[in-house]
Amino acid sequence: TEEIVHMDLDFLPLKTTARIVEGNALRIDWETVIPKAELSYIMGNPPFVGARLMEAEQKKDLMTIFDGWKNAGNLDYVACWYKKTADMIRHTRIRAALVSTNSVTQGEQVPALWKPLMETGVHIDFAHRTFRWDSETKKEHQAQVHCVIVGFSIYPSHSPKVIYSSGRPETVGNINGYLLDGPNVFITGRSKPLCDVPAMSLGNQPIDGGYYSFTKEEMERFIESEPMSKKFFRPWVGSKEFINRIPRYFLYLRECDPSELRKLPECCKRVEAVRQARLASNRAVTRKLADTPREFAFTNISKSTYVVVPEVSSERRRYIPIGFQTPDILCSNLVKIVPNATLYHFGVLTSNVHMSWTRTVCGRMKSDYRYSNTVVYNNFPWPDPTPAQKAKIEQTAQAILDARALFPDASLADLYDEVAMPPELRTAHQRNDRAVMDAYGFVKGHPARTSESACVAALMERYQRLIRP
Repeated sequence: TEEIVHMDLDFLPLKTTARIVEGNALRIDWETVIPKAELSYIMGNPPFVGARLMEAEQKKDLMTIFDGWKNAGNLDYVACWYKKTADMIRHTRIRAALVSTNSVTQGEQVPALWKPLMETGVHIDFAHRTFRWDSETKKEHQAQVHCVIVGFSIYPSHSPKVIYSSGRPETVGNINGYLLDGPNVFITGRSKPLCDVPAMSLGNQPIDGGYYSFTKEEMERFIESEPMSKKFFRPWVGSKEFINRIPRYFLYLRECDPSELRKLPECCKRVEAVRQARLASNRAVTRKLADTPREFAFTNISKSTYVVVPEVSSERRRYIPIGFQTPDILCSNLVKIVPNATLYHFGVLTSNVHMSWTRTVCGRMKSDYRYSNTVVYNNFPWPDPTPAQKAKIEQTAQAILDARALFPDASLADLYDEVAMPPELRTAHQRNDRAVMDAYGFVKGHPARTSESACVAALMERYQRLIRP
């Protein structure tokens, strides 16, 4: 404050009638601090703790606050303050604003939190989109949190609604739960794609206790001890292996004839180890799988070339590294696969349009993208391209693959690092982006052409049209 007003202030101890109450804000009745009739505003910076990172007492707080709410277990700790604030301001003119992690305005948390709040009359008056908040500790110990500010109330407001991005205000008609200028749309999971495109599902789920999974060196030692096992090893790819080009292999014995398997004692030991690992599980479904220890818990082996989308990818990348794999390569359940996908499908999925949609509606693991087939892919409103537009996307998609091929020793992590990305690949992606935007009608001068938020707002309008009966 002294730096702002350029003068020394003698302000401690406080000489005003400030009242400070120490306690667990989620367990005390806020009206014991101040009656709502005497209150004008609620402002705060609640704790930032992710849904999967809460301690037992914090989880208990959350489930108490959201008793009876659907999917409450997926909410971050900070969501509790939105709920308690909404309860406090009901039937009042009180206006509120909270700083929180941007996760409450992304992915599965939007329908879980904002849909029921808005159904009870809560509306967003203003918002500041994602900004990075660094702690004031030494640089090497700094924690970086991606935050938003959401101002909301229940009492009708006649003031213009404003969205701030990088500090710049924009007056809008409505602010939805994704902090977009658009209708109150809530993207929830669906079992099938919204549009006429190939289905996406997860890869093979082993539940093998790690006994079938090998590094290159481990596989070579195993084959040296049992040479006849060589033909049963298949390349094995999860998100980490796919992005970082890490060689890994899977001992796939499903199609091994029993008479041949009995001649492979080391393989038999692995099968028995998997059987025992499954029997030791606390889950009845897993214990049942012990009856078939050579089979995946979930099998999804494509018979043709397929597209791979990593389930988890760094949010620092402009594009999620997506690619094709041949059917000899087995994918784990840590990636999503699209059998029968074409160059056109690859081109749209790897475009900035699809990435804008993904960044808005996907879940997060810490701050990284967590791609979901049910939420992200199945709800994605694909374009209706003309034959010429489709051919152009196929052409630009192939150019991306050709640009990657110029660097055979580089992993996708290398190629999609924002600093290391080769100019040839960046140019290929930019051309593909333009081709996909043209297929949506985002022509030059269209807001969605230059603003990611406008692009997502346009996609949500298209989504609404597609879901109408």
